Amino acid sequence: MSRSGYTLPVFATAAAVAALQLLREKQTINSVSIDLITPQSTVEIPVEQVAIIGSSTALGITRSDPGDNFDLTRHTPVWAMVELAKGEGETVKIQGGEGIGKILNQDNKAAIYSYAHSILRENLEKFLLPGEQVTVTIILPEGRSLAQRTSNAAFGVVEGLSLLGTTGISQPLTAPGQLAEFRSELQQKAREFDCLVFCIGENGRDLAQNMGINPLQIVKTANWLGAMLVEAALQDVKEILLFGYHGKLLKLAGGIFHTHHHLADGRREILTAHCARLGLPIEDIQVVFHSPTAEAALQHLRSLDAHLNTNWVEKIYTAIAQEIDTRSQEYIKNHIDSMDSLPVIGSLMFDRDRQVIVKSQLACFLIANLC
Repeated sequence: MSRSGYTLPVFATAAAVAALQLLREKQTINSVSIDLITPQSTVEIPVEQVAIIGSSTALGITRSDPGDNFDLTRHTPVWAMVELAKGEGETVKIQGGEGIGKILNQDNKAAIYSYAHSILRENLEKFLLPGEQVTVTIILPEGRSLAQRTSNAAFGVVEGLSLLGTTGISQPLTAPGQLAEFRSELQQKAREFDCLVFCIGENGRDLAQNMGINPLQIVKTANWLGAMLVEAALQDVKEILLFGYHGKLLKLAGGIFHTHHHLADGRREILTAHCARLGLPIEDIQVVFHSPTAEAALQHLRSLDAHLNTNWVEKIYTAIAQEIDTRSQEYIKNHIDSMDSLPVIGSLMFDRDRQVIVKSQLACFLIANLC
């Protein structure tokens, strides 16, 4: 049975509440009660350490526990420094310290999103007296190094991790319960539509809707692309548009149909192989192979095209998109050998700025009917 844990905003809030309680009560604190807001429940979060570091400042430390989720933040320390003061106006001020990412296209604003702000304010305000305000600085000591193992930079968040999410519960992305939930949604939509759009995450969902695709035809898959493709075929879905960030979706071109990086990651090898097959010069193949992210490799190819008037991005990504379409059909056939006809599958890939890189030939056909 899978075990759900809690998201980073919950542990940040617990650390902040513990620090504020220490300032108030001057007593050792081993745990705190946190109102999750979403869902409507209260949970007890262990506190690893609290310390007063000034007349009106204290530090609280918790440790992340995402449950059975394959999450790289497992056991990472979460610090919150709180400073209590007299003042009018905003009662809870929240800022990002070391290890909290910065959002490039928002003037380096701290990557602390709405749920994190809500849960921090809700849980801290109850400890404040009239005329008091508290400044909370969230610190992730390991955040900068952990961020290098994520695709955060691909979406414009640098130098650390994000405090994001819409709930306090960390749902295991590889748990059978979540796959069952996705399948249930797919089955319902398959009864209404012959064509469905598979989006791995929220970036794809937002872009698809902005392009005019009916949100009722969009199905979130998370990393379960293979299982969801098979389920769609079993539900007699006729057409499927795969709509995703290139750093995720290109894995399918290498036969990787569960895209979580903890289970399999061949992005560099897949992209390099297509570059070599299409004749990219060896020195540029080396650059692609040693690029830290798929986005960095894409930028190198774009730079070549801009300076040499070539079309490497179009050629390479068109080939990858075609391979995704072919491999996706093969994947379904390998799992349902008795099928007389397979769904038509097209793929669209976008970059970190949500700009479309490529649409396969079949994707162009599907999008024309969807929009």
